[in-house]
Amino acid sequence: MMKHFLIKNCLIVFLFLGLIHISTANNVLSSEIKWASYQNGMTSAKAEGKKIFLHFYASWCGYCKTMDQKTFKDVSVIQYLNENFIPIRVDSDQQKELTVQYQVRGLPSNWFLQTDGEKIANRPGYISPEQMIDFLRFIHTDSYKKMNINEFLQNRKQ
Repeated sequence: MMKHFLIKNCLIVFLFLGLIHISTANNVLSSEIKWASYQNGMTSAKAEGKKIFLHFYASWCGYCKTMDQKTFKDVSVIQYLNENFIPIRVDSDQQKELTVQYQVRGLPSNWFLQTDGEKIANRPGYISPEQMIDFLRFIHTDSYKKMNINEFLQNRKQ
């Protein structure tokens, strides 16, 4: 009887530890950008009072793939985007009306928007992780209202 009691309790402990491990693993796996659809992202931005990072891409775009593999896998970029922005991802082949609305002429195309969707700035082309962090901080801190990006970067280095 005592043996069954011990086995049962050991199983419960192992199951509990297994659940903790799975929960921890899920937190590690969730360390990726929480992309939203355009409509959901625009709604969330208003509700949460966050600026928007809008990324246009296509499956055939080489620089888009490079951004996916490098920039959007960078831990600092992931953390900064998820904490301070609503990241929205738009497939330009699937959502042509948005591509036209934002006058996307090449890919990738990256927009920074106010919480209400008003355009702040556009940065077309590939953005490295280091550059992305600089742009995100420049926009998030409202520094774009006081200076240009070069002045911001110069002030940061001093």
